[in-house]
Amino acid sequence: MNKKIIITWWAWFIGSNFLNKYVLLFPEIDFINIDSLTYAWKLENLVLDVKSAKNYFFEKVDIRNLSEIRNIYKKYLPTDIIHFAAESHVDNSIKNPFIFTETNIIWTQNLLECHREFSLDRFHHISTDEVYWDLPNWWFFTELTPINPSSPYSSSKAWSDLLVKAYGRTFWINYVITRCSNNYWPNQDKEKLIPHFIDLLNNNQKVTVYWDWSNIRDWLYVEDHCDAIWEVFNKANQNSIYNIWWNNEYTNLEITKLILKEMWKDESFISFVEDRKWHDVRYAIDATKLKNDLWWEPKVKFEDWILMTLTYYINK
Repeated sequence: MNKKIIITWWAWFIGSNFLNKYVLLFPEIDFINIDSLTYAWKLENLVLDVKSAKNYFFEKVDIRNLSEIRNIYKKYLPTDIIHFAAESHVDNSIKNPFIFTETNIIWTQNLLECHREFSLDRFHHISTDEVYWDLPNWWFFTELTPINPSSPYSSSKAWSDLLVKAYGRTFWINYVITRCSNNYWPNQDKEKLIPHFIDLLNNNQKVTVYWDWSNIRDWLYVEDHCDAIWEVFNKANQNSIYNIWWNNEYTNLEITKLILKEMWKDESFISFVEDRKWHDVRYAIDATKLKNDLWWEPKVKFEDWILMTLTYYINK
């Protein structure tokens, strides 16, 4: 039987990039997309060839309504799910934590219930490196590192991770979990650092950087992330977790200066502000397990593609 894969939260950044590649690459697989279309959705993120593809289907659904989701499963009889769902803005989670609980925890449980009820095969849960904690410069998270989230966003993702693992143990659900670092490429939501800063600078406004500028993040090209998801989804052992990382660590100030350089602006456009309380300083994850188990590692170097990404946003 051909696969019929449920894809959640497809109208956002990572999910739409995944579909733009794999719907066309595998016409024999049906991709059934369900989404609530909340504030950061962008239907234009999907290319026209995907929207018109015979193996692509879309259903708008109330993520809180289990019976609605159940009806979609009855209609399409899916075989697997890749669950991208995530309200992912930390600052927004601090302003309104309830939305993150609703989206990242309740929807995950609704999907797990349907997965169990309809006896689907694989449940691939897309998580984040933020479920760990921030750490000093000489250490890296592994898949065995205890999770210790520090924001309502990362807490909601950690809870959804635990739900998936619990359903795997209690109900024998075949799950995999992947945790990735910061993604970049066009069509990202404007609240993310790169498009947000470029948007401000295009309007001759200053960008704000925390005064100690020590926040460090790893940057992963989104198509590399999507390829890793596909590898894990198809090849990983049941009930396994993989970190996805590319060892491209930069401080936020370094990224800011790179943007300023490309836009021919000087550092007077930087406004240093007080850091948010309990802000995680550094995330860094060890992806050795992914390389050793599946012989996979990212292909795109940060310096090769970040300039193309900046050019896209600047011209847009």
